[in-house]
Amino acid sequence: MCGIAGEIRFDGKASTHYVDAMLEVLAARGPDGRGVAAQGNVCFGHQRLKVIDLTAAGAQPMHDAGLGLTIVFNGCIYNYKALRHELEQLGHQFFSTSDTEVILKAYAQWQEHCLARFNGMFAFAIWHRDSNSTFFARDRLGIKPLYYHHNGNGLWFSSTLPSLLKCAEVPSRLNPLGVHQYMSFRAIVGADTLFSGVYKLLPGHWLKVSADGGLQQGCYWQLHADVDNSNQRSEQDWQQSLKDALFASAKRRLEADVPVGVLLSGGLDSSLLVGMLSELGQKQLHTFSIGFDNVAEEEGNEFKYSDIIASHYATRHHKIHARHDTLLAHLRPCIDAMSEPMVSHDVIGFYLLAQAVSQHVKVVQSGQGADEVFAGYHWYPPMTDATDSNAAQRYADAYFSWDQSQLSQVMAPDFCLRNYSLNYIQQYFANCDARLPVDKALHLDTTAMLVDDPLKRVDNMTMAFGLEARVPFLDHELVELAFQMPHPLKLRDGGKYLLKQVAREIIPAGVIDRPKGYFPVPALRKMQGEYLQLAKEVFSQPVARQRQLFNMDYIDTMLAQPEQFTGRFGSKLWQVTLLEMWLQQHNIQ
Repeated sequence: MCGIAGEIRFDGKASTHYVDAMLEVLAARGPDGRGVAAQGNVCFGHQRLKVIDLTAAGAQPMHDAGLGLTIVFNGCIYNYKALRHELEQLGHQFFSTSDTEVILKAYAQWQEHCLARFNGMFAFAIWHRDSNSTFFARDRLGIKPLYYHHNGNGLWFSSTLPSLLKCAEVPSRLNPLGVHQYMSFRAIVGADTLFSGVYKLLPGHWLKVSADGGLQQGCYWQLHADVDNSNQRSEQDWQQSLKDALFASAKRRLEADVPVGVLLSGGLDSSLLVGMLSELGQKQLHTFSIGFDNVAEEEGNEFKYSDIIASHYATRHHKIHARHDTLLAHLRPCIDAMSEPMVSHDVIGFYLLAQAVSQHVKVVQSGQGADEVFAGYHWYPPMTDATDSNAAQRYADAYFSWDQSQLSQVMAPDFCLRNYSLNYIQQYFANCDARLPVDKALHLDTTAMLVDDPLKRVDNMTMAFGLEARVPFLDHELVELAFQMPHPLKLRDGGKYLLKQVAREIIPAGVIDRPKGYFPVPALRKMQGEYLQLAKEVFSQPVARQRQLFNMDYIDTMLAQPEQFTGRFGSKLWQVTLLEMWLQQHNIQ
């Protein structure tokens, strides 16, 4: 787990100048070491977090002179030991005990077909000396990020967008498509980013860059929604298959040469992880919970639930209480850690939690993905009686932050693309191989919305402190199994029915049947008092007035007369404020 960056020049020799600048931004992702290697027109850089093979032999960029291959890699291959054994049987010799070298040898043996053999989370680049070509790949569910920009002079890539922007070649002109998605989805999904000409490598895809700058892209994995609606398998059969897959996933993610902890919110998902790890023999497990100050009648923590699990399994439990002034003081550094603006109120919770956790462990398991994969959100039940003709609109009505009429009020005309985000949903549903609208919605959330909201949030906030987060609910074999299950086994009894049934065999019922919770951050959700004042300060800056991104008359009314607005006003004000803050903090004009 680390940060990677690089430059591939098509117009001459590569230098370390831009790569060094990118690595400065990525330093927190890999505080245990830095490596830069330049040869000819290629320069790779790496910030290392030591998790597997803690010796110098595991350092990157890693070069194999015999194979003529050089790699930079971010992530973890959980089945690397089995793959290593297979590759040794095929005649490969290893100089390290790292999963990085396994990727290198696997690519030499099977080329892009090696990707189908990996179980893990990854983004990597491999340069081939003899052909002077570079191969990029990203894991199936987009757990690890990879940003890039390509023009006639070269290609530049990095683990984060702010890092990539350190290259003068990379444009910083706002992308109206990305802005529209941000305002609608609260995230920028797919290949687009906040800036025109800057892209993300899609999950489950690879990219080849030839010596002359030609690009070839391919897809090595897709999530097929081949739901078994015939009900030929019994509920008990599904439950046992799910239980087996869950334990296999949790066990895989214990692979490390350092201790592994758990982010314990007290909800079903993280509690189930603790229970499974306990049954797998993990004792004195480090668990971590965070809570905030109450605001009026709204409680700011869920310690009563996390305490149940911590006590039941005798974990080494750490409770972090983030006071109001702590939250406010850390908002700006939290925003600095964001690859792109992240609206969810709990992002500051993950940031502060990761800061505390990093003092104890280097690796944690986290419960992200269970709500999307096993249908835990409120917008899934309304999709069960949707039709093909109204499915996209029904999803949008439940999910979007702003509808098109509201966007036309708050956005400047150049960024008010009519129904762009709704059309994205319609096109996605039309191309999805799921038959039912509810399965299409689950598919969209798992392969797109999850990637660029919860997963990006967890990656960015944990890596801000050199902490590796693993997500067992997104093991690709587990996800494939879940998408064979009929949706009633997910939606029943308020959602995640089958997951709850498995949990009843493992963890206390008190955390299974509780109301669904989130990281409660009431002060940020309300946007009152000091938070409203912060928004006023942000929009008082000359650059905010000159940007011509928002309709400033509408913004001024929001700030001056908040009592006139209803319907998640605080969340909407935070969304526009966050975007402007992010742009200002990254010096975007």
